[in-house]
Amino acid sequence: MTIATTKLSDPVVRAAVTAINAGDREAFVGLLAEDATMSDDGSDRNLADWIDREIFTTHGRMDVQTESDGGRALVANFTNDTWGEMRTAWRFTVDGGKVSRFETGQA
Repeated sequence: MTIATTKLSDPVVRAAVTAINAGDREAFVGLLAEDATMSDDGSDRNLADWIDREIFTTHGRMDVQTESDGGRALVANFTNDTWGEMRTAWRFTVDGGKVSRFETGQA
C-alpha cells in the first residue's frame, strides 16, 4: 500500500518527495544543503549529475511504501524512463531543515 506524500512524517523529506514527483528540480535543489552528498547502491555519486540523470530528465517518481526513523528512511517503488520501476530504499540525513545527505539503492 502506498503512503500518500502528504502523510510523510518528516517535513523536509515530504517536500523532497513532493518535488521529485512534481518534476520540480529547483524545489528539490532548494532543499539540499550547500555541501550535500549522496550515494547510490553504496557508491558516492556526483549529486547534480545523478539527480538529473536518474530523476529530473527521466521523469523519476517515488511511490512510498513504508517509512521509518521518523520519516527519514523510506522504501519506495521508484520509476523513471530509463530503468522502469524498482523497489528502492532511501535514507535522508536532515540538518537545520536541509538534506545534507541521501542514500538510495535497491531494496
